[in-house]
Amino acid sequence: MDRPEPTVTASPLFDDVTGALEALTAVLEEEDDFRILLRHVCLQVRHAVPGVGEASVTLVTGEVPHTASATSGVVSDLDGDQYRLGDGPCLEAVRSGKIVRTSIAGAVENWPDFARGAKEAGFGSFLAAPLVADAQFSGAVNCYGRQDDGFEEIEGRLLELYTAALEAILRVYHRYLRARETTEHLRTALTSRAVIDQAKGMLMAIRQIDADDAFALLVEQSQRENTKLREVAERFVERVVSGHVVPR
Repeated sequence: MDRPEPTVTASPLFDDVTGALEALTAVLEEEDDFRILLRHVCLQVRHAVPGVGEASVTLVTGEVPHTASATSGVVSDLDGDQYRLGDGPCLEAVRSGKIVRTSIAGAVENWPDFARGAKEAGFGSFLAAPLVADAQFSGAVNCYGRQDDGFEEIEGRLLELYTAALEAILRVYHRYLRARETTEHLRTALTSRAVIDQAKGMLMAIRQIDADDAFALLVEQSQRENTKLREVAERFVERVVSGHVVPR
């Protein structure tokens, strides 16, 4: 689900968000650990959006939300309170697909249990933006502020601008991960095929049998030991190379 691009009047704040996105793109070129990438997202949001004291990223797997990264354990716990209660600014952003801005007074009215814990932790303002990269990936970027009067509209728009661009970055990242996974599967398949063919050739030479019979022997041992055919072939090749199997 794509959201319309938000518009923000040019300002030094806009430059901060642009710089954060450029830095994230640079990280993406060098880093393939998703957790580290999301850690950078949290740190950059805290730097680029005024009033943000701590930040976190919520991801939803199936219908189960979890905090994928956070700048502190305190906000990770507050996210967890929302998941446990089934409501809060972060989950509201996920469900509505819209920016959620609220002060502690608004949070007390809408989510009193969450607000109580947040106030005890010293937070008085909350800002959350929905995050949708593809059909299997959704969540929110969550911001916690120490001030009690909420976030300004411009700050919400800055976060929306950042998450809209972040969604595009994450789509590219997910395509890269899927392509890498496919490549690894192909590499494994080719390696398996190579070692199986090697074991077949050795069996043919040792037993003086044809290729079909050699393959049948490997399959039979694989089934008997309840072991993958590739592992049976690897073990056989190692035994031949080490001299533990001799022609007969």
